[in-house]
Amino acid sequence: MDATRVIGTSATEIFQILADGWSYGGWVVGAAHTRDVDPDWPAVGSRLHHRVGPWPVSIDDSTRVVAMEPGRLLELDARAWPVGAARVRVTLEPLDADRTRVRIAEHLSSAKARHIPRVLQDLVLVPRNRECLARLDDLAVHRIRGKHLD
Repeated sequence: MDATRVIGTSATEIFQILADGWSYGGWVVGAAHTRDVDPDWPAVGSRLHHRVGPWPVSIDDSTRVVAMEPGRLLELDARAWPVGAARVRVTLEPLDADRTRVRIAEHLSSAKARHIPRVLQDLVLVPRNRECLARLDDLAVHRIRGKHLD
């Protein structure tokens, strides 16, 4: 099951956040701190290096771009400690000039996690990805457009 949200801004503006590897910890639940971003992020094969998990047990990890279409798609091979890795696909579907449907599809992809039934994965991943989309919405609408909460 995917998490979906309509965000009140353009796909271009949303993709600007996805293309800023330094913003990763601001919208990805579980990413505690971005340590470094390859200069060509989000080109296919580029990586960002981050810490995962709560302090003091967080660990250094990385995420690699698998596929990318500016303004439309970012697919990542994300390290998903403690279960190994996950494939995350973020798609942007423009609805009009000021609204975009954003979808996050995620599944655990490491050898040890592939045996976890999809229904159990969804129990954790769907609510997490809904929160990711809420954070992405806040960044896209309030940071990019300069709107502030009162």
